[in-house]
Amino acid sequence: MSGKQVEESGFTTQDKAIERLTEIYKEKKAAPRNQARAERVAKYGAMRFGEYAAEWKAGQRDLAPSSLRHLDSLLEHHVFPALESRRMNTFDHKVVDGFIRTMERSGAGLATQANAFDKLKSILLDAHRLGLFDENPLEGVKPPQYDPKRAVIPSVNLFHPVPGG
Repeated sequence: MSGKQVEESGFTTQDKAIERLTEIYKEKKAAPRNQARAERVAKYGAMRFGEYAAEWKAGQRDLAPSSLRHLDSLLEHHVFPALESRRMNTFDHKVVDGFIRTMERSGAGLATQANAFDKLKSILLDAHRLGLFDENPLEGVKPPQYDPKRAVIPSVNLFHPVPGG
């Protein structure tokens, strides 16, 4: 076109033409971000939950050894049996809710349910931040209702009666 500017026809006003040019500019500017997101979705979306959780866990450098043992136990005994082979791009609120119902049916205590849900939540929020889900898979899920105030801790006096009392 020998360097001459070519008009895109079909716009009724100059404002409409400017809106279209602005839209094209924004699309081009966003392309690298969208490309990076598409690459992350391609890489992690097809990944199995167990593999993704292992990568996530490796990034948890602030965990004390006892916290790491607790995390491993929750993953091994509660989260992985239900979700380890599931592909990351298949998570939604129904899957998460089904996981909670499975723990309820299997008789897991409320504290265990709450802890397992918290770990699953941390992993899925990490994936959501990467852009793997269009919608947050935890949105609308009712978490297990563990209330530590209901726990009864026996007093020392029950085990060591006061002399003469």
